[in-house]
Amino acid sequence: MNFPSLAQIKKELGLLSEKELIEVIADLAKFNRENKAYLFFKLQEKDNPNLYLEMVQEELEMEFQKSNTNHAYYAKKSAQAIRRKLNKLLKLSKKKEDQVEAIIFFCERLKEYGFLNFRNLVIDNLYQIQVGKAKKLLSGLHEDLQYDLSLRLEDLEK
Repeated sequence: MNFPSLAQIKKELGLLSEKELIEVIADLAKFNRENKAYLFFKLQEKDNPNLYLEMVQEELEMEFQKSNTNHAYYAKKSAQAIRRKLNKLLKLSKKKEDQVEAIIFFCERLKEYGFLNFRNLVIDNLYQIQVGKAKKLLSGLHEDLQYDLSLRLEDLEK
């Protein structure tokens, strides 16, 4: 099955009336949770620009509290599961500063909850990859934000 290009879809959406457009968007939000979450954040970001970051941090904090760190194997599995959730949540925001903040929050919690104490290769690599992602995203931000976030990132590298 061949699907039309994004440009063709945009053109077709431009031809719809406001009522039809609202109906199409509502139907799209029904398909999966990610669509609904993305739509929610897009609609709410004008009123509360920090809502996305607050909700991501709250969600990740709950996951860290539920995680099992009794053994290296369970800690590794928990860290991987939380990272998968983080990656899904990162797709919902196009703002790089929010993405960097979320990744730094994840890395800080890995340290705080003792995941790095196991000296597990998988956990250490996961941590280093996330720090690398944060550095890469950080390089594209405004200088003032870069400075503030780079201080937190330096603490994570120690």
